[in-house]
Amino acid sequence: MPMMCAVVFQPKGRLYYADPGTLAPQVGDHVLFPTDDGPEVAEVTWAPEWVSEDVAGLPVLLGVAGPDDVAAAATARRARAAARVASRRLIREHGLPMKVVGVDHVAAEHRTTIYFTAPHRVDFRALVRDLAATLHGRVELRQLSARDEAKLTGGVGSCGRELCCSTFLVDFEPVSVRMAKDQDLPANPMRISGACGKLMCCLKYEHPLYQDFAARAPAVGADVDTPDGPGRVVGHDVPGENVVVRMSADGRRTPCALASVCSSRRAYESR
Repeated sequence: MPMMCAVVFQPKGRLYYADPGTLAPQVGDHVLFPTDDGPEVAEVTWAPEWVSEDVAGLPVLLGVAGPDDVAAAATARRARAAARVASRRLIREHGLPMKVVGVDHVAAEHRTTIYFTAPHRVDFRALVRDLAATLHGRVELRQLSARDEAKLTGGVGSCGRELCCSTFLVDFEPVSVRMAKDQDLPANPMRISGACGKLMCCLKYEHPLYQDFAARAPAVGADVDTPDGPGRVVGHDVPGENVVVRMSADGRRTPCALASVCSSRRAYESR
């Protein structure tokens, strides 16, 4: 079985999973994590464990971070903080409708990448020139979407847990209002929107279960036969695999197991 561990680049930041290779780091140890810009110092938050799933393709840790690596990471952290302050000041001076949400700094290339959000496209050419002169290096500005901002900054969702996008989600999959309707959720944007203001990504998780149940269960309004007698379907209880039936005899509503409910022959043949 393969081994896997998890690291973060900043306290309470997004988890990144890795193959420890020949290393055996403990929680709190600093290791070197491979990135497109070279090895980066990360902190272990989940010690290596054997996992049964296939995790082939995970990046392999390059080694334990030494004192020089930790010192370089601290220098880069101070450089990011200085770049954030300078970018916010220059944005105010230029009067641009931009919000800085993240900063990356590659000391070896003297390159700083600033991530921002804006309500529309922004002409920041003059801002880039002033930032390059202030930070004494190459500067790149990248505009993020609302979901990318939530993924980068993190937060807590309405469920009380950390945002999925900032912990384990890698790609954003399409989410539609139809998914909320299929799950009998209210169409109130305040109830089905995440921290980013868009539809919650978790609407995607259980939607296939509701689709499968709808394909197997009699529709709402259909006449059915149950162990307690005939009735009409008035609702679905997907998590419980039940169909809510109003009994024809006395009008009471009762949940019936899907396997015990039979549609009428006419309704079956019409489907």
